[in-house]
Amino acid sequence: MASSHSSPVPQGSSSDVFVKKEVDPTKHIRPVQSLPDVCPKEPTGDSHSLCVAPSLVTDQHKWTIYHSKVNLPAALNDPRLAKRESDFFTKTWGLDFVDTEVIPSFYLPQISKEHFTVYQQEISQREKIHARCKNICPPKDTFDRTLLHTHDKSRTDLEQVPKIFMKPDFALDDSLTFNSVLPWSHFNTAGGKGNRDAASSKLLQEKLSHYLDIVEVNIAHQISLRSEAFFHAMTSQHELQDYLKKTSQAVKMLRDKIAQIDKVMCEGSLHILRLALSRNNCVKVYNKLKLMATVHQTQPTVQVLLSASEFVGALDLIATTQEVLQQELQGIHSFRHLGSQLCELEKLIDKMMIAEFSTYCHSDLNRPLEDDCQILEEERLVSLVFGLLKQRKLNFLEIYSEEMIITAKNIIKQCVINKVSQIEELDTDAVTKLADQMRMLNFPQWFDLLKDIFFKFTVFLQRVKATLNIIHNVVLSVLDKNQRTREMEDILQQKNAAKDNSLDTEVAYLIHEDIFISDAFSESELTPITSDTTSQRNASPNSEPCSSDSVSEPECTTDSSSSKEQTSSSAIPGGVDIMVNEDMKLTDLELGKLANNIQELLYSASDICHDRAVKFLMSRAKDGFLEKLNSTEFITLSRLMETFILDTEQICGRKSMSLLGTLQSQANKFVNRFHEERKTKLSLLLDNERWKQADVPAEFQDLVDSLSDGKIALPEKKSGAKEERKPAEVLIVEGQQYAVVGTVLLLIRIILEYCQCVDNIPSVTTDMLTRLSDLLKYFNSRSCQLVLGAGALQVVGLKTITTKNLALSSRCLQLIVHYIPVIRAHFEARLQPKQYSMLRHFDHITKDYHDHIAEISAKLVAIMDSLFDKLLSKYEVKAPVPSPCFRNICKQMTKMHEAIIDLLPEEQTQMLFLRINASYKLHLKKQLSHLNVINDGGPQNGLVTADVAFYTGNLQALKGLKDLDLNMAEIWEQKR
Repeated sequence: MASSHSSPVPQGSSSDVFVKKEVDPTKHIRPVQSLPDVCPKEPTGDSHSLCVAPSLVTDQHKWTIYHSKVNLPAALNDPRLAKRESDFFTKTWGLDFVDTEVIPSFYLPQISKEHFTVYQQEISQREKIHARCKNICPPKDTFDRTLLHTHDKSRTDLEQVPKIFMKPDFALDDSLTFNSVLPWSHFNTAGGKGNRDAASSKLLQEKLSHYLDIVEVNIAHQISLRSEAFFHAMTSQHELQDYLKKTSQAVKMLRDKIAQIDKVMCEGSLHILRLALSRNNCVKVYNKLKLMATVHQTQPTVQVLLSASEFVGALDLIATTQEVLQQELQGIHSFRHLGSQLCELEKLIDKMMIAEFSTYCHSDLNRPLEDDCQILEEERLVSLVFGLLKQRKLNFLEIYSEEMIITAKNIIKQCVINKVSQIEELDTDAVTKLADQMRMLNFPQWFDLLKDIFFKFTVFLQRVKATLNIIHNVVLSVLDKNQRTREMEDILQQKNAAKDNSLDTEVAYLIHEDIFISDAFSESELTPITSDTTSQRNASPNSEPCSSDSVSEPECTTDSSSSKEQTSSSAIPGGVDIMVNEDMKLTDLELGKLANNIQELLYSASDICHDRAVKFLMSRAKDGFLEKLNSTEFITLSRLMETFILDTEQICGRKSMSLLGTLQSQANKFVNRFHEERKTKLSLLLDNERWKQADVPAEFQDLVDSLSDGKIALPEKKSGAKEERKPAEVLIVEGQQYAVVGTVLLLIRIILEYCQCVDNIPSVTTDMLTRLSDLLKYFNSRSCQLVLGAGALQVVGLKTITTKNLALSSRCLQLIVHYIPVIRAHFEARLQPKQYSMLRHFDHITKDYHDHIAEISAKLVAIMDSLFDKLLSKYEVKAPVPSPCFRNICKQMTKMHEAIIDLLPEEQTQMLFLRINASYKLHLKKQLSHLNVINDGGPQNGLVTADVAFYTGNLQALKGLKDLDLNMAEIWEQKR
């Protein structure tokens, strides 16, 4: 019996004491050993028997009559109780027992239905088999007939007891139940019925006593049936007490051993852990107090940093302090107002930085331009830019832009004041306005002033570019740091994810005096890890630990050099090391936009300088000053402006269009004036030209010689004594002689001025080409009107237009035609490929000139043709020989030859006389046909032949016409 109820002390490893694991109930639960059945009359057997009789083992969790420990009638008839209590503990422990709710243990797992899922799955099949067997096999009849008869008799006796006493909800506190059991009519003594009622009450009492006796007899009968079981249970009780005694001794011995083990092996270690925990707590308190002392010094430190213009350090200190207040000093009553004070201080620093940046811009841009230093206080600028970026004050570029506009105005104003003060001829008292004083300057003085302005603007833009480069490099450094920080965070997240996957999810706890002993380990192990991470965030790379404690102190470094942001250094081209903070609140998009705005600000600086220069030029051009400039002055001005435009483009990287547009506008005005002046001059020359051969000065010959060398430029005037050279009669061009009038010589010079103007002002090439084309067309048309159209008779007062005038005009046109290809090549080299179509103007001009030359030749032939028609119409074939008609013809031919032989080249002269001879033969043939003179060898034929021979000999005797083939046989009609 004792062995069957043995409950050995758990013998587990040390790890089983500390770790509670979920165990598989099918593998680790030992099978329950059944106690022998204490009821001899009930069947016994293995666990598969279908016996439903009560058992002390199988029914130990179900209340049965076997749980009764006292005599039931004695419990029911206890005279000490006012009422029969149904509560087990009240009956056992008395009325003072108070039922309290047992608080569930924190260290026992919460059991839910899921824990029995595996068991239910395994037992479901067995349960189905058991139910099937239970339905097939009915319960055995274990009672004999005697017991059954006794049972029937007991049932008959119990039926005498009213059913109300058998109800499960029987309670006398219910009025209906009470009235049913004890009717009031039996206790009513009024009306002289007292004796009868007393008898009724006594009868009721006896009835109830009878009911009680029946119940007690039945209960005693049931107990007698189980008497053997009671005796057997009592015997087992003694054995159980012996077993419990041995178990108690074993438990006592085990506790003694555990106490010795605890004293020898655990108390010392636990004491060490408690001391370590206490030490860590003390270090935390010390660090907290130290941190509070440091935070207490924040405001004085910020004031010191602001006095030294260390805005970035002050902002870092404020940010670090606010983070410490929110995370580590939250709830400290003495610092409840410090956060709002720091916020107000931060707003004040924002205003101070903007004011400081404005002051810096004014000092940097308004310092003397002669200073060689490009950047003023570079470290100060870097610090200000970092502070403004940290606070997202991106409008500082607008401040710089406004200061640039003011400085550009002041540069021009100061230059004008300096220039005006140097000129003594100006009466500054009479002319008070500075603009009016500037307009009184002549061109050389004004040109020097403009040159000085352009020079200072160039220096100004170089300074602006250097300053903006520093700001741009700071922005790019912050952008680069943001990108590298984001990459490092991604790498760190990947490492942390891999580390988390490798960690064991099981955690061991050891409880001692309501303290997690694992906390002692975690405090000593996790704190350094956390503090290392914090120190990396808070401390600068050069900072040293503040104490030798095992626990790091991230709060001990709160100055600007050891702020809460981790920083990295990079170098600016100026040589300043910049510290890039991780706590920059700007995104990559904002930083990129800011970098673009900086570049646009540099372009804006160039535009500002150009706009101010345009206003300066326009203020001087109000009185038509620029339109009055001669070619040399305007070209000098144009070159200066183009140089300034190129310089600003190289500095800023973009060409500004305002000054270029003004230059183009002035150049167009200059071209119009230039062309009108020369066209007017050419018109005056043509109107006064008498179309006589002019002598060619040596300088014009030199000019033509320079054109022969491929150089289209006006010769420079030689200084010193001039050599006196006699003018030549003709102009020699590439070995050919050109007899010209004075207007053509000047026209060639004017053409060269157009070409040289294109070289000096390339932007007006197309306009100059159009104007030159117009000039050449004007010369062609006007000369045609004056010579061929005989306009010179009225304009100049010539008596007649001679053949010499016509020949000289033709030769002048030939000279211009000779130079048109040269002029075309000059312009073609300076035009863009897409502008080559404009060269067609020269082709049209060449064609017009050739047509004009041909008309002049035709006019000369027409003059002789009319003369032949007049003279030969009176010709008569008679003596003398030569006839007067032919003598007169030969005389006119000689005059014609004398007029043109020195003007036209020999080839043109021969071609002209061939055409004249053809006209002569035509008229002679016509006259001979009219006179009926034929080539028959008669006297008339002889006279005609003699006259023709005289004409031929005379004509061939002229200069250059000796080898002329006259072919006089064509005058005779062919015989049919």
